[in-house]
Amino acid sequence: MEQARETLRRVFGFADFLPYQEPIIRSVLDGQNVLGVLPTGGGKSLTYQLPALLRGGLTVVISPLKALMRDQVAQMRGVGIRAAGIHTGNAEPENREAERALEEGKLSLLYISPEKALQNGTARRLAAVRPNLLVIDEAHCISHWGHDFRPEYLRLGEFRAALGEVQTMALTATADRTTRAEIAAKLFAGRVRTFVASFDRPNLRLAMVPKIDGTRQLSAFVRGHPGECGIIYCATRARTEELAESLRRDGVDAFAYHAGMEDSRRNEVQDRFQSGDGIVVAATTAFGMGIDKPDVRFVAHADLPPDIESWYQEIGRAGRDRMPAETFTLYGLQDISLRRRQIAGSESDDDRKRVQHQKLEAIIGLCEAPECRRQTLLSYFNEDSGPCGNCDLCLGEAPKEDATVEAQKVLSAIWRTGQRFGAHYVIDVLRGTATELVLQRGHEGLKTFGCGADRGMPEWNTIILQMSAAGLVVPDITRYGVLTITDRGEAVLRGRETFQRRRPTLVRAGKRSRKAKIEATPSGDADAGLYERLRELRARLAKEAGVPSYVVFPDRTLHELAARRPTTMAALAGVHGIGEKKLARYGALFLAVIEEWEAGIGAVSGE
Repeated sequence: MEQARETLRRVFGFADFLPYQEPIIRSVLDGQNVLGVLPTGGGKSLTYQLPALLRGGLTVVISPLKALMRDQVAQMRGVGIRAAGIHTGNAEPENREAERALEEGKLSLLYISPEKALQNGTARRLAAVRPNLLVIDEAHCISHWGHDFRPEYLRLGEFRAALGEVQTMALTATADRTTRAEIAAKLFAGRVRTFVASFDRPNLRLAMVPKIDGTRQLSAFVRGHPGECGIIYCATRARTEELAESLRRDGVDAFAYHAGMEDSRRNEVQDRFQSGDGIVVAATTAFGMGIDKPDVRFVAHADLPPDIESWYQEIGRAGRDRMPAETFTLYGLQDISLRRRQIAGSESDDDRKRVQHQKLEAIIGLCEAPECRRQTLLSYFNEDSGPCGNCDLCLGEAPKEDATVEAQKVLSAIWRTGQRFGAHYVIDVLRGTATELVLQRGHEGLKTFGCGADRGMPEWNTIILQMSAAGLVVPDITRYGVLTITDRGEAVLRGRETFQRRRPTLVRAGKRSRKAKIEATPSGDADAGLYERLRELRARLAKEAGVPSYVVFPDRTLHELAARRPTTMAALAGVHGIGEKKLARYGALFLAVIEEWEAGIGAVSGE
């Protein structure tokens, strides 16, 4: 690991590992199979890139994302690592050149798609080169319980076997306990060392706001981020076009992106976003999976996403450089109806639809959370947290009311029915609805039967969602959403704790309004004028090299340069993200801009 630290500093320009990177890399270097769950921005790629450098030989990376493979290859070549990709996103000569380099043993990293991996002859050709590490990115796609299940991923176990049971890493940003268990079983037969980092992204400010006038609310939010890159996710293609046009009328450099556009236009929008500054893209989920841009300063959702995992992965595209970034999610009753129709109309089997409905209920619960959003989010991923102070509920004054009695009624109904039923059945008991199932089980004779007849189904559903968000009950998606009572829930049931709920916000349009609290991102100690000069230089160098701006230097590096103002190459080498190759290539140019700026400041101040 001493050599790993030296390589980290010398090649990548990083002073230290991020959380969980070091133990994962140590396990890989020890020859172990690894399942790593690290949040977006948590440095998953480095956990295989660094071992590939240290051990030599070939590392094969399976990724479903052509754009991401292209960017990874560009970044690796930028720091002097021999890398290539073979996929349909490349021109044919580029693929032939990569295959020739593979056969001649000139590659350290090879990126291929799962479809390419499963083609006839691919495994045989790769086995002949004898790779020493196989990496499967976006590994949640293996699991039926994952939010983005892909059937072709199920065959990657066969591919691994064809390579001779090569040492394997499976990496993902989002996998709950059930998903992790299925990945381990299907890919490793259960024999794998698992690392699960915290899902917390403390640099992201979280805000979820009832939708009143979506276009106006989003325009106000974007105006709070002048000159910054951002993504706005929309549920429909038409909405992306409408929103991009509205933002352009406001003077924002905005573009639509969706699967119905011509390939050439989509590629143009993606390239402009990757390479430019101040670009805002209104997009469907077709955009973003292949985006590895570290300086996205905000991600907004014009419509409610289908589940927490998708939302978490999408907001994770903001602030990957670990600097402050904002998220802003709008939600309303129409969004929920749309998502339910989409599930009903999908080609998924009944079990999959059941899972999708339960995951939708979970994100509605997050929107309606009575307490800190980060606490609710981390609780979903089985983590404990105190109030974050960086979400709209912590920063604002969400109206609350005591709902201990209502919670006790729900908990009593769950307890008396044996903790064997989901929310819908529990609400039937509370409201005294004598359904056939209730009568079959004799639950019309319970003390709690009909004790909640004064409230309708939607209100009880909201109360249960907020109880779940507060950690009083836990729905088990592997058991048809069965509700079980937690220790905290038992404390409320026994009267040892109280339960405060937010007043309902999911109401018909026009009945209630609430303004989002949007605050400016702190600028730190960086000199804003110098920072802009450095950005101009970076943009010019990136354009000349035909690469995205962050491949030259990420925003964090420019901020440090503008704050510290180094004047020597030695001082420059101590800045985050400046390794040997980049120091030699760009150091003198950036020093010249800093020296010019300092001279100008001195002249103005009379020094």
